Amino acid sequence: MKVKKQIAALVMTGVLAAGGAVPAFASAAPDGHTDAASTSAGANGAYEQWQKNWESIKNDWTQVSLSPGTDETQMNFAWYSKTQHVKFRVALDEAMSSLTTDTTIDGTTGPKDSTGTQYYICHVTAENLEPGTYYYQIDDQIPVPFEVQDESDGFSFIYVGDPQIGSSNELKGEDTEEFYAAQSAAVCNDAFNWNNTLEQALNQAPDASFVLSAGDQIQTTKKKAPNKDANNSEIEYTGYLCPDVLDSMPVATTVGNHDADNINYSYHFNTANNSELGSNGIVGGDYYYTYGNALFIMLNTQDTNVAEHKQFIEQAVAACPDATWRIVTLHQDIYGSAEHSNEPEITNLRYQLVPYFEENDIDVVLTGHDHAYSRSQILKGGVKTTEYADDDFSDMLDIDIDAGKNPETRFVSPENIIPTTTDPAEQAYLAYLNAVMDADAVEQTDGEVVVNPEGILYMTANSSSGSKYYDLVPRMQTYIANRWQEDVPTYSVIDIDEESFTINTYRTDTDEPIDETFTIVKTDAEDAQLPFTDVSRDAWYYDAVFNAYQNKLFAGTSATTFAPETTMSRAMFVQVLYNMAGQPKVDGTMPFTDVKKGDWYYNAVLWAYQNNVTAGVSKTKFAPAADVTREQSAVLMKKYADALGKDTTARADLGGYTDAGMISGWAQDAMRWAVADGIMVGTTNETLSPQNNATRAQVAQILNNYSDAIK
Repeated sequence: MKVKKQIAALVMTGVLAAGGAVPAFASAAPDGHTDAASTSAGANGAYEQWQKNWESIKNDWTQVSLSPGTDETQMNFAWYSKTQHVKFRVALDEAMSSLTTDTTIDGTTGPKDSTGTQYYICHVTAENLEPGTYYYQIDDQIPVPFEVQDESDGFSFIYVGDPQIGSSNELKGEDTEEFYAAQSAAVCNDAFNWNNTLEQALNQAPDASFVLSAGDQIQTTKKKAPNKDANNSEIEYTGYLCPDVLDSMPVATTVGNHDADNINYSYHFNTANNSELGSNGIVGGDYYYTYGNALFIMLNTQDTNVAEHKQFIEQAVAACPDATWRIVTLHQDIYGSAEHSNEPEITNLRYQLVPYFEENDIDVVLTGHDHAYSRSQILKGGVKTTEYADDDFSDMLDIDIDAGKNPETRFVSPENIIPTTTDPAEQAYLAYLNAVMDADAVEQTDGEVVVNPEGILYMTANSSSGSKYYDLVPRMQTYIANRWQEDVPTYSVIDIDEESFTINTYRTDTDEPIDETFTIVKTDAEDAQLPFTDVSRDAWYYDAVFNAYQNKLFAGTSATTFAPETTMSRAMFVQVLYNMAGQPKVDGTMPFTDVKKGDWYYNAVLWAYQNNVTAGVSKTKFAPAADVTREQSAVLMKKYADALGKDTTARADLGGYTDAGMISGWAQDAMRWAVADGIMVGTTNETLSPQNNATRAQVAQILNNYSDAIK
């Protein structure tokens, strides 16, 4: 269901009864898009030159696309040819003397253009590839290089969402010169931005093995094309494929809703292991490929037969039992955070697919569709708890995101329906939104490095071309860890090795990250090794130190020592809490004269002070080297939990401890909370030792207990 952008009727009884009336003839904020001419990449005549080049190629349907083969030893090719029989060669040298592939392709009959020119569809696979540079040649054209990366120690790929070339065209698909001119101008604009994104991404990750697109390569569906002519999308495919980068870089495409009703999609992309399972009968079904130690499962969820997707996932997993990483891509943002994310048809798909993802130990799900960036928490066990109709949702959404009489582009939708509404329809809408927050599915993690999670990471990519952006929903879902929309194209670089999956996401105008680096680490607990010679495997604190080290909460006192019995200092403790918080950026004046710029704990102390996690020993002194006692540890942990909005209401009766009377008055409440939630346990069955200094091993255990207890 597409979010309605038409004028809101506003005839419902009680609309915004508690929030004030909305002006008549109001509407949602318009979708933004990026004007290529106004970007820094388009400055100094660059876009004008692109426009000139576009006029010479816009009617050229013969652009080549590369796609990943079944594994890293293969590369798939697809293109249109004006002749049916085509020579295709691959060689190790530009002179094409060291051939590895030499074949003649018999193209299948494809579409005709408006001049009557017949095109033939050519698909071919280059096999037995090894790391290095190759060249491919079609007939007597100039040989084109492509790289096969060495994946033995890991690999990288680029993840993008919704190029949707041509979407910046605001005209409907009518058979008029005006429409075709607007379509060409929009494709030119969007293709320029798409090219810039790809170039920026490859500057960031020059050794990337492929691009993964989460769907909607082009804009014009067959249904909405002039005269419902499928070939009206060919100019958009030309725009999508024309960047020089794509002459040499394979793209693993996903079927989006703008791709799905036009068989020409399957002509342009030669996907590996394509199945009839998940097929909508037009563009093919689900497919998979492996690269290095990762299995990539690409679902065509424009086919809503979820039972077939389940069957395909099981088949792909069974065919690749040794894959360390299992990554699913589908178009719909089943855990996104923009205008599509709460639609019942999206959440219903979520609750159908998620159990199958979890049953098959999927690690990461990559999506698009929402034209805004989001990263989920680690999630497991999302369950449908409510029924809500698409039409009811659409009516309420129109009201909720109404932007007024003269709406302007914005990044976050309005929140017109307020929690205190007394209107039953609005109450039902808010109850539905609360139900699909999936708070109970959130797996508690700390920081931006997660070790051996039980749940799944869900990513939603923003627009990679800037052809269209959607606003973030006003109520950020509980399942979201971070989200971003500033109407700038973005891309992600994903690095995978035997033990880690790491994602970084960047904006194209400044090439700066829009989110923290996020990493999933997989370790075999039996084989994992700490580098510390003073932490034995049978020590009571081994698991706690291991988790703290793997999650980058603690560093050693040297490369090989942890010093478990060393007392924890104030500086050490706030640094650990700062690490747990993900090391957020800090700014402001340091109030303590004994904490200097350049001190390894400077940012941590400033953050802790600004967030009321800790104060100084006086207004101007922090005493970073002072020891931390066990009761002080409890106070620090409670203040940290309070700063994050966690539930700290539990209280324990400490009467069973013989030294409970030694707890300072200012620490009583925190100690009772820490014991009640199992964050702090006694040094014996009868003693808490509140005045004893806390050791590094004890604090590691406290952090471990906190992660297990606090949700």
